[in-house]
Order: sequence, then C-alpha cells, then structure tokens
Amino acid sequence: MELGRRALKAAGGLMTGAAFAVLSATPTWAQPLMGQPTPGAIGLQEGASSLKHDAAWFHDIILLPVITAISLLVLGLLVWIVIRYNKKRNPVPARWSHNTAIEVIWTVAPVVILLVISLFSFRLLFAYNNMPTPDLTVKATGNQWNWGYEYPDQGIAEYVSNMLPEDQAKARGVPFRLAADEPLVVPVGKTVQVLVTAADVIHAFAVPAFGVKIDAVPGRTNHIWFKAERTGTFYGQCSELCGVDHAFMPIEVRVVTEAEFAAWVASKGGSMTKAADEAAAAAAVAAAPSAVTAEAAAAAAPAPTDAAPAAPASPAPAAPAAAPAQ
Repeated sequence: MELGRRALKAAGGLMTGAAFAVLSATPTWAQPLMGQPTPGAIGLQEGASSLKHDAAWFHDIILLPVITAISLLVLGLLVWIVIRYNKKRNPVPARWSHNTAIEVIWTVAPVVILLVISLFSFRLLFAYNNMPTPDLTVKATGNQWNWGYEYPDQGIAEYVSNMLPEDQAKARGVPFRLAADEPLVVPVGKTVQVLVTAADVIHAFAVPAFGVKIDAVPGRTNHIWFKAERTGTFYGQCSELCGVDHAFMPIEVRVVTEAEFAAWVASKGGSMTKAADEAAAAAAVAAAPSAVTAEAAAAAAPAPTDAAPAAPASPAPAAPAAAPAQ
C-alpha cells in the first residue's frame, strides 16, 4: 500500500512538472504581433480594419460558443450512452424503434441554431459587399509565383513583388517567406479597392490582419476592399495551392501616411492628380464637339439688321406716244 502511494505521488509530481514546463514554454503572455503570426498563439491575428473586427467578433462570440456547446453535448451523450446502455447493464436489448419527442428536438434544434447563426452571418456578408466609395484602386495579379501590382488612377504601371531572399530578410529583421522586395503601399484611413485576377492558375489574395481573402482566377476579376486603421507592415500569402512554389509568393502591405504615399507615388513615376486630370480632359473632349457645332451654326445664320426691309420698286410709267408730224 505504501509503495502504491509513493508511486502515485511520483506520477503526480511528474505530471505537475510536465504541465509547468509546457506552460512555461508556451508564450501565453506574449504580446500578439501586429500584421503577422504570433508564435504559440491559438486565436486569430490582431485586426487592423473594421472587416477583421467584425469577422473576429462573429467567430469568437457566435461561432465558437455554438461549436463548443454542440461538441460538449455530443460528447456527453456519447459518454452517457456508453455507460448507461452497455451490454453489461442491458443484457436484453430494448425493442422500441423510435422516440417522437427526441426526433422533433434533433430536427428543430439545428434549424433554430442555423437561423441564429445566419442573422449574424448575413450582416457580416453585407459588410464585406457594401464597399464605400473607394479612395484608391489597386490591381493585384497572381503569377507563378509572385504578385504584380498596378495603380491605374495614379498612372503606376504593374510592378512585380517577389519574396525577399532569406539573407536579406535576416539583415532587415523581417519575417522570411512573408516579406517581399516590392510591397503593396496604401495610405492609412482610406478605402482601398483591390481588383484581383491571375495570369496562369488560380491563386488567392489573403491578408489576415485586414480580414480579406479572395480567389484570383484567370480571365476573371474579383474585388475586395479594406480600410487600414493604423500604419505599419502587414503580411499575407497566396492561400490557394498553385504549384510547386506556392509557399513562396507572400503579400506585404505597407500602410503609410498620405504624405508618405504621395512621395512613394512620385518615386514610382505616378501622379496623385492623374485621375482628376484625365477626367477633366475627357470632359473637355466631350464638350468640344458641341462647342464647334454651336460656332458653325452661328456662322451660318444671317447677320441681324435693324433697318426695315426695302419696299419693292414699282415700274416707271410709260412715256406718251409722240404726235404724228403734220
């Protein structure tokens, strides 16, 4: 008996030590990293946009409690059935075939649960599709295996963004396989519309901190939007298996101030007023034909005069015939 107590005590001590070691090794109290995965974390990435906050709330407050409750209920029912209705306690099997009350419950309860979930799900879906008027439009094209970015409103032609090599990533102190040599640059607090397509196979544009993920399909243009709440660098990746180097096409989004964004646009040879200038030029071209037509009509019209029209001249009376000579 004493030997058994000692063995039990030793086993308890080992289990306590193992649990303490696991808790010490896990960075439970570490501050979550913004814009990139946090080692040892089990939750979603920290959000930096309204869409991500809404999606995280839906996951944490609606889906997670429902999933947990259903899992515990099913586990409890399984344990109860195994204990209560095993062969030892029920040598003679029951002969009833169904239970109407239970069948009604397990039919109605899932319908009610899905209806409750759908109310919040539709609201989140509406938020994703109800894009405000965009302040900036970026075209992102997935390639095997990199991303191409184009700013049509600023006149910036497509440039290619490749994964930063490991030595350069270590030298800069940025995460390898997440950092890119040419990031996507956007201004803070502005609605950014991303037009997503692909040049070869299906890719997926995903940035977890903004709560955005959408497929890049060849021959089709999808769109997603976000509004970054803070400046900083945020990382994403292609999230659709697209080939042997699928893991090597990261997405780096650099959120800067408006002044820094204007300077970056100028460094790329673009212009912040290009879209406004083109719109004004198009309006002028559209108005030009009507102006020319008005001028031609004015030239063809007779000149106005204040003098009254002259009366037609009446024929002069004929002279009397000469008298014949005597």
